Amino acid sequence: MKKIKFITGLMLLISILVITSCEKSIDQITGDMEGTYKGSFSKTTLLNSAFIDSNPEDIGIAEVTLLHDNQIQVYCFGNELDTTFVLNYFEHNDSVLVCLNGTDFENVYGHMYGESHMFGSMMGDMGIGETEWIHHMKDEHDEGDEHFGGFDIHNEEFTYSFLMMDNSTPYYLNFHGVKD
Repeated sequence: MKKIKFITGLMLLISILVITSCEKSIDQITGDMEGTYKGSFSKTTLLNSAFIDSNPEDIGIAEVTLLHDNQIQVYCFGNELDTTFVLNYFEHNDSVLVCLNGTDFENVYGHMYGESHMFGSMMGDMGIGETEWIHHMKDEHDEGDEHFGGFDIHNEEFTYSFLMMDNSTPYYLNFHGVKD
């Protein structure tokens, strides 16, 4: 009887270890975001278009710092740009995608962030099988809303596109970097 209890306990322990070691928690995923990303800038006319200008001298660096409440601070600088901004982040499978917040969110999307959650808990109403990103998209965005970047955690890459103006012509300045 003792032997059966011991074997059952051992199998339960092994099962728990296998399950917990195979899954990377969201804290581990988001913790992997923080750091310095070295890369470059390029210019495009559309968010998902081919590069129109890429100069090897357009070196860029993004320093990413975890804040609180699913937010990061990004200090992005180089020959083309020098700016600091705060973004919300959302897990989506093995990626972490980012979205504007505060007045930047309101200016781009036309309503306050969290407006659809005024009478309920934001995370308490996630659907079965929804990632944080899918939930965010369903609750905060209309079809066709643009988003500007995110993290490929597996390849340790960060990309972000800045909407810029050259006189009256808009273009995107795209940063792409690899974690140092």
